Amino acid sequence: MKAKQFIITGTDTDVGKTIFAAALTRALNAHYWKPVQAGIEDGTDTQRVTALSGLADTHILPESYCLNTPCSPHLAAEIDAVEIDIDRLTPPVTEGTLIIEGAGGVLVPLNRRITYADIFARWQIPTIIVARTALGTINHSLMTIEALRSRNIPIHGVAFIGDEMHDSQSTICTMGAVKSLGRLPMLDPLNSETILTAFHQAFKVEDFQS
Repeated sequence: MKAKQFIITGTDTDVGKTIFAAALTRALNAHYWKPVQAGIEDGTDTQRVTALSGLADTHILPESYCLNTPCSPHLAAEIDAVEIDIDRLTPPVTEGTLIIEGAGGVLVPLNRRITYADIFARWQIPTIIVARTALGTINHSLMTIEALRSRNIPIHGVAFIGDEMHDSQSTICTMGAVKSLGRLPMLDPLNSETILTAFHQAFKVEDFQS
């Protein structure tokens, strides 16, 4: 039986995608993989997930590409004189659940021809949209849903990050016809224990197991 897999994508950059990915990876005792990392000076998302999940290194898989410059992967690759080979971006086989984290939003380009949405369409893996609750989220979220649906990419649901904004959250899920999986609040302190506690308070683990 093939292990369950999820893609974590965002409505934009810095929406809390990596924090949610760490929480979900920990809650499911899953494996984590970020195919392309752009920017390493301030640490990588893989390193953040390792620290925040508290899981053994065996659960954290290496990136296919780790680029130096913190910008869109297509430009970071050009600066590093690297050609991103899409055929290398094949989800690894794992014994347990695999959490795959994209970069920014679904239309972030990997090269001058292909976006993340294009490889998500190739993979056909259920996708979780991470959306902030702050002003502007309705537009960004509905556009993300539309971009995924236009490519027949399965949407597992939306995970919200931030303070409760009932109208925005319900509007997105009603108009987008998607499931609200839960809402992770802003956490202080932010560590492996606080995100696990918050995850179990706000999300149902069985929503990611069935």
